[in-house]
Amino acid sequence: MINRVLIRVKVVQALYSYMLTRPDRTYEQAKNELQASFEKSYELYMYLLKLIIELTDLQDRALDDARNKYLPTEEDLNPNTRFVDNWLVKQLRENEIINEFFDDKLVSWQDEIIFKRLTLDKILNSDAYKEYMAYEKTDNATDCEVWKQLLKQVILNDEDVVEKLETMSLFWSVEDLDTMGQFVIKTIRRFQEGNDAPIMPMYKDEEDSEFGEKLFKTTVQIMDENNILIDSFIKSERWDKNRVALMDRIIMCVAVTELKSFPTIPTNVTLNEYIELAKEFSTPNSGQFVNGILNAVVKNLRERGIVTKP
Repeated sequence: MINRVLIRVKVVQALYSYMLTRPDRTYEQAKNELQASFEKSYELYMYLLKLIIELTDLQDRALDDARNKYLPTEEDLNPNTRFVDNWLVKQLRENEIINEFFDDKLVSWQDEIIFKRLTLDKILNSDAYKEYMAYEKTDNATDCEVWKQLLKQVILNDEDVVEKLETMSLFWSVEDLDTMGQFVIKTIRRFQEGNDAPIMPMYKDEEDSEFGEKLFKTTVQIMDENNILIDSFIKSERWDKNRVALMDRIIMCVAVTELKSFPTIPTNVTLNEYIELAKEFSTPNSGQFVNGILNAVVKNLRERGIVTKP
Protein backbone atom coordinates (compact mmCIF):
# COMPACT_ATOMS: atom_id res chain seq x y z
CA MET A 1 0.00 0.00 0.00
CA ILE A 2 2.94 2.27 0.68
CA ASN A 3 4.30 1.78 -2.82
CA ARG A 4 7.80 2.19 -4.16
CA VAL A 5 7.08 5.58 -5.67
CA LEU A 6 6.32 7.00 -2.22
CA ILE A 7 9.18 5.04 -0.65
CA ARG A 8 11.66 6.66 -3.06
CA VAL A 9 10.32 10.11 -2.21
CA LYS A 10 10.67 9.42 1.52
CA VAL A 11 14.20 8.05 1.14
CA VAL A 12 15.34 11.08 -0.89
CA GLN A 13 13.78 13.47 1.64
CA ALA A 14 15.34 11.59 4.57
CA LEU A 15 18.79 11.61 2.98
CA TYR A 16 18.52 15.31 2.13
CA SER A 17 17.64 16.10 5.74
CA TYR A 18 20.38 13.80 7.03
CA MET A 19 23.06 15.41 4.86
CA LEU A 20 22.02 18.90 5.97
CA THR A 21 22.06 18.09 9.68
CA ARG A 22 25.19 15.95 10.04
CA PRO A 23 26.95 15.61 12.49
CA ASP A 24 24.20 16.85 14.81
CA ARG A 25 21.99 13.94 13.79
CA THR A 26 23.21 10.37 13.70
CA TYR A 27 22.56 7.79 11.03
CA GLU A 28 20.37 5.81 13.45
CA GLN A 29 18.25 8.88 14.14
CA ALA A 30 17.82 9.51 10.43
CA LYS A 31 16.91 5.87 9.79
CA ASN A 32 14.35 5.90 12.61
CA GLU A 33 12.79 9.08 11.24
CA LEU A 34 12.53 7.44 7.82
CA GLN A 35 10.67 4.49 9.32
CA ALA A 36 8.43 6.88 11.23
CA SER A 37 7.59 8.68 7.98
CA PHE A 38 6.44 5.36 6.44
CA GLU A 39 4.28 4.62 9.46
CA LYS A 40 2.81 8.12 9.37
CA SER A 41 1.90 7.72 5.70
CA TYR A 42 -0.10 4.62 6.52
CA GLU A 43 -1.62 6.46 9.46
CA LEU A 44 -2.81 9.17 7.06
CA TYR A 45 -4.54 6.50 4.96
CA MET A 46 -6.43 5.35 8.05
CA TYR A 47 -7.22 8.91 9.12
CA LEU A 48 -8.78 9.67 5.75
CA LEU A 49 -11.00 6.60 6.08
CA LYS A 50 -11.89 7.70 9.61
CA LEU A 51 -12.70 11.21 8.35
CA ILE A 52 -15.45 9.76 6.15
CA ILE A 53 -17.05 8.27 9.26
CA GLU A 54 -16.59 11.43 11.34
CA LEU A 55 -18.16 13.71 8.73
CA THR A 56 -21.14 11.38 8.38
CA ASP A 57 -21.60 11.25 12.15
CA LEU A 58 -21.45 15.04 12.30
CA GLN A 59 -24.26 15.31 9.74
CA ASP A 60 -26.27 12.69 11.65
CA ARG A 61 -26.02 14.79 14.81
CA ALA A 62 -27.03 17.91 12.85
CA LEU A 63 -30.18 16.16 11.61
CA ASP A 64 -30.97 15.00 15.14
CA ASP A 65 -30.51 18.52 16.51
CA ALA A 66 -32.89 19.84 13.86
CA ARG A 67 -35.57 17.31 14.84
CA ASN A 68 -35.33 18.41 18.47
CA LYS A 69 -35.27 22.18 18.05
CA TYR A 70 -38.06 24.31 19.49
CA LEU A 71 -40.05 24.79 16.27
CA PRO A 72 -38.98 22.08 13.81
CA THR A 73 -40.19 22.26 10.22
CA GLU A 74 -41.64 19.35 8.32
CA GLU A 75 -38.25 18.88 6.66
CA ASP A 76 -36.56 18.90 10.07
CA LEU A 77 -38.87 16.16 11.32
CA ASN A 78 -38.62 14.06 8.17
CA PRO A 79 -35.18 14.67 6.67
CA ASN A 80 -33.60 12.79 3.80
CA THR A 81 -31.25 10.43 5.66
CA ARG A 82 -29.63 8.87 2.60
CA PHE A 83 -26.23 10.45 3.33
CA VAL A 84 -26.09 9.35 6.98
CA ASP A 85 -27.43 5.88 6.14
CA ASN A 86 -24.73 5.35 3.51
CA TRP A 87 -23.78 1.66 3.16
CA LEU A 88 -20.06 2.29 2.73
CA VAL A 89 -19.88 4.36 5.93
CA LYS A 90 -21.61 1.56 7.82
CA GLN A 91 -18.95 -0.88 6.57
CA LEU A 92 -16.15 1.49 7.59
CA ARG A 93 -17.67 2.10 11.01
CA GLU A 94 -17.93 -1.64 11.73
CA ASN A 95 -14.53 -2.57 10.28
CA GLU A 96 -12.38 -4.28 12.92
CA ILE A 97 -9.05 -3.20 11.40
CA ILE A 98 -10.03 0.48 11.47
CA ASN A 99 -11.44 0.23 15.00
CA GLU A 100 -8.38 -1.59 16.33
CA PHE A 101 -6.06 0.91 14.67
CA PHE A 102 -7.68 3.83 16.50
CA ASP A 103 -8.05 2.09 19.85
CA ASP A 104 -4.62 3.23 21.03
CA LYS A 105 -4.37 6.52 19.13
CA LEU A 106 -4.24 9.67 21.26
CA VAL A 107 -4.82 11.96 18.26
CA SER A 108 -7.99 11.79 16.22
CA TRP A 109 -10.53 13.95 14.42
CA GLN A 110 -12.67 14.07 17.55
CA ASP A 111 -11.50 17.50 18.68
CA GLU A 112 -11.44 19.06 15.20
CA ILE A 113 -15.03 20.30 15.35
CA ILE A 114 -14.58 23.55 13.39
CA PHE A 115 -12.53 21.86 10.68
CA LYS A 116 -15.09 19.08 10.32
CA ARG A 117 -17.99 21.53 10.13
CA LEU A 118 -16.28 23.57 7.43
CA THR A 119 -15.46 20.43 5.44
CA LEU A 120 -18.99 19.08 5.86
CA ASP A 121 -20.42 22.39 4.60
CA LYS A 122 -18.31 22.06 1.45
CA ILE A 123 -19.60 18.53 0.98
CA LEU A 124 -23.23 19.55 1.44
CA ASN A 125 -22.79 22.26 -1.17
CA SER A 126 -20.98 20.07 -3.68
CA ASP A 127 -22.47 18.82 -6.95
CA ALA A 128 -21.61 15.22 -6.03
CA TYR A 129 -23.68 15.43 -2.83
CA LYS A 130 -26.64 17.16 -4.47
CA GLU A 131 -26.77 14.62 -7.30
CA TYR A 132 -26.57 11.74 -4.84
CA MET A 133 -29.38 13.09 -2.67
CA ALA A 134 -31.58 13.67 -5.74
CA TYR A 135 -31.39 10.09 -7.00
CA GLU A 136 -34.72 8.30 -7.03
CA LYS A 137 -33.03 5.18 -5.69
CA THR A 138 -29.53 4.23 -4.50
CA ASP A 139 -27.65 1.01 -3.84
CA ASN A 140 -24.28 -0.07 -2.46
CA ALA A 141 -22.53 0.97 -5.66
CA THR A 142 -23.91 4.51 -5.62
CA ASP A 143 -23.17 4.76 -1.89
CA CYS A 144 -19.53 4.01 -2.70
CA GLU A 145 -19.43 6.18 -5.80
CA VAL A 146 -20.57 9.32 -3.99
CA TRP A 147 -17.66 9.09 -1.56
CA LYS A 148 -15.18 8.54 -4.36
CA GLN A 149 -16.47 11.72 -5.98
CA LEU A 150 -16.51 13.67 -2.71
CA LEU A 151 -12.89 12.74 -2.10
CA LYS A 152 -11.88 13.80 -5.61
CA GLN A 153 -13.98 16.98 -5.80
CA VAL A 154 -13.83 18.24 -2.22
CA ILE A 155 -11.47 16.66 0.29
CA LEU A 156 -8.30 15.83 -1.64
CA ASN A 157 -8.25 19.18 -3.46
CA ASP A 158 -9.04 21.34 -0.44
CA GLU A 159 -6.27 23.67 0.77
CA ASP A 160 -7.86 23.70 4.24
CA VAL A 161 -7.50 19.92 4.43
CA VAL A 162 -3.84 20.12 3.42
CA GLU A 163 -3.20 22.85 5.98
CA LYS A 164 -4.95 20.92 8.74
CA LEU A 165 -3.03 17.72 8.01
CA GLU A 166 0.29 19.58 8.04
CA THR A 167 -0.52 20.94 11.50
CA MET A 168 -1.42 17.45 12.73
CA SER A 169 1.87 15.86 11.67
CA LEU A 170 5.23 17.04 10.37
CA PHE A 171 5.31 13.91 8.22
CA TRP A 172 2.10 14.70 6.30
CA SER A 173 2.46 16.69 3.09
CA VAL A 174 0.64 17.31 -0.18
CA GLU A 175 2.47 14.33 -1.71
CA ASP A 176 1.25 12.07 1.10
CA LEU A 177 -2.31 13.33 0.74
CA ASP A 178 -2.28 12.72 -3.02
CA THR A 179 -0.90 9.20 -2.67
CA MET A 180 -2.93 8.08 0.33
CA GLY A 181 -6.05 9.70 -1.12
CA GLN A 182 -5.74 7.50 -4.20
CA PHE A 183 -5.39 4.44 -1.97
CA VAL A 184 -8.52 5.44 -0.05
CA ILE A 185 -10.41 5.65 -3.36
CA LYS A 186 -9.02 2.23 -4.27
CA THR A 187 -10.18 0.92 -0.88
CA ILE A 188 -13.70 2.20 -1.52
CA ARG A 189 -13.61 0.36 -4.84
CA ARG A 190 -12.59 -2.81 -3.00
CA PHE A 191 -15.62 -2.45 -0.72
CA GLN A 192 -17.79 -1.88 -3.78
CA GLU A 193 -16.47 -5.05 -5.43
CA GLY A 194 -17.05 -7.14 -2.31
CA ASN A 195 -13.36 -7.74 -1.55
CA ASP A 196 -12.95 -9.91 1.55
CA ALA A 197 -10.06 -7.72 2.79
CA PRO A 198 -10.83 -4.18 1.59
CA ILE A 199 -8.53 -2.39 4.06
CA MET A 200 -5.08 -2.39 2.52
CA PRO A 201 -1.97 -3.47 4.47
CA MET A 202 0.92 -1.09 5.06
CA TYR A 203 3.06 -2.83 2.43
CA LYS A 204 2.19 -5.07 -0.49
CA ASP A 205 4.74 -7.69 0.56
CA GLU A 206 7.89 -8.30 2.59
CA GLU A 207 10.14 -7.10 -0.25
CA ASP A 208 8.46 -3.70 -0.32
CA SER A 209 8.60 -3.44 3.49
CA GLU A 210 12.39 -3.83 3.36
CA PHE A 211 12.97 -1.71 0.25
CA GLY A 212 13.11 1.71 1.90
CA GLU A 213 15.50 0.84 4.72
CA LYS A 214 17.81 -1.08 2.39
CA LEU A 215 17.84 1.75 -0.17
CA PHE A 216 18.60 4.33 2.53
CA LYS A 217 21.30 2.24 4.24
CA THR A 218 23.07 1.24 1.04
CA THR A 219 23.04 4.78 -0.34
CA VAL A 220 24.70 6.08 2.84
CA GLN A 221 27.30 3.29 2.66
CA ILE A 222 28.32 3.99 -0.94
CA MET A 223 27.61 7.72 -1.06
CA ASP A 224 31.25 8.71 -1.62
CA GLU A 225 31.72 6.07 -4.31
CA ASN A 226 28.55 7.22 -6.10
CA ASN A 227 29.56 10.89 -5.90
CA ILE A 228 32.94 10.17 -7.49
CA LEU A 229 31.19 8.35 -10.34
CA ILE A 230 28.64 11.14 -10.80
CA ASP A 231 31.34 13.85 -10.72
CA SER A 232 33.24 12.11 -13.51
CA PHE A 233 30.36 12.89 -15.89
CA ILE A 234 29.82 16.52 -14.90
CA LYS A 235 31.50 18.49 -17.66
CA SER A 236 33.27 21.48 -16.12
CA GLU A 237 32.57 23.74 -19.10
CA ARG A 238 28.81 23.43 -18.46
CA TRP A 239 28.47 22.53 -14.79
CA ASP A 240 30.56 23.24 -11.72
CA LYS A 241 30.43 20.03 -9.65
CA ASN A 242 30.83 22.08 -6.48
CA ARG A 243 27.67 24.02 -7.26
CA VAL A 244 25.39 21.11 -8.15
CA ALA A 245 22.20 21.42 -6.08
CA LEU A 246 22.30 19.15 -3.03
CA MET A 247 18.89 17.73 -3.90
CA ASP A 248 20.12 16.83 -7.41
CA ARG A 249 23.14 15.09 -5.93
CA ILE A 250 21.02 13.16 -3.40
CA ILE A 251 18.56 12.08 -6.10
CA MET A 252 21.38 10.88 -8.36
CA CYS A 253 23.14 9.02 -5.54
CA VAL A 254 19.96 7.17 -4.59
CA ALA A 255 19.31 6.37 -8.26
CA VAL A 256 22.83 4.98 -8.73
CA THR A 257 22.40 2.86 -5.60
CA GLU A 258 19.17 1.45 -6.99
CA LEU A 259 20.85 0.73 -10.34
CA LYS A 260 23.69 -1.16 -8.65
CA SER A 261 22.01 -2.88 -5.73
CA PHE A 262 18.50 -3.82 -6.84
CA PRO A 263 18.82 -6.23 -9.77
CA THR A 264 15.09 -6.93 -10.06
CA ILE A 265 14.16 -3.29 -10.72
CA PRO A 266 14.38 -2.49 -14.46
CA THR A 267 16.83 0.26 -15.38
CA ASN A 268 14.20 2.37 -17.16
CA VAL A 269 11.97 2.29 -14.10
CA THR A 270 14.79 3.66 -11.95
CA LEU A 271 15.75 6.36 -14.45
CA ASN A 272 12.17 7.53 -15.00
CA GLU A 273 11.36 7.65 -11.28
CA TYR A 274 14.37 9.72 -10.25
CA ILE A 275 14.22 12.07 -13.23
CA GLU A 276 10.62 12.81 -12.23
CA LEU A 277 11.73 13.39 -8.62
CA ALA A 278 14.32 15.89 -9.84
CA LYS A 279 11.68 17.76 -11.83
CA GLU A 280 9.33 17.87 -8.85
CA PHE A 281 11.65 18.57 -5.93
CA SER A 282 14.68 20.41 -7.30
CA THR A 283 15.47 23.25 -9.71
CA PRO A 284 13.77 23.98 -13.08
CA ASN A 285 16.78 22.54 -14.96
CA SER A 286 17.23 19.52 -12.73
CA GLY A 287 15.22 17.06 -14.79
CA GLN A 288 17.36 17.55 -17.88
CA PHE A 289 20.59 17.61 -15.87
CA VAL A 290 19.82 14.44 -13.87
CA ASN A 291 18.63 12.70 -17.04
CA GLY A 292 21.92 13.38 -18.82
CA ILE A 293 24.15 12.34 -15.92
CA LEU A 294 22.21 9.18 -15.07
CA ASN A 295 22.16 7.99 -18.68
CA ALA A 296 25.94 8.44 -18.84
CA VAL A 297 26.30 6.56 -15.55
CA VAL A 298 24.16 3.68 -16.83
CA LYS A 299 26.28 3.37 -19.97
CA ASN A 300 29.45 3.29 -17.85
CA LEU A 301 28.06 0.70 -15.42
CA ARG A 302 26.96 -1.52 -18.30
CA GLU A 303 30.38 -1.30 -19.98
CA ARG A 304 32.03 -2.37 -16.71
CA GLY A 305 29.55 -5.19 -16.15
CA ILE A 306 28.27 -3.71 -12.90
CA VAL A 307 24.73 -3.35 -14.27
CA THR A 308 23.51 -6.22 -16.45
CA LYS A 309 19.75 -5.95 -15.96
CA PRO A 310 17.54 -4.65 -18.78
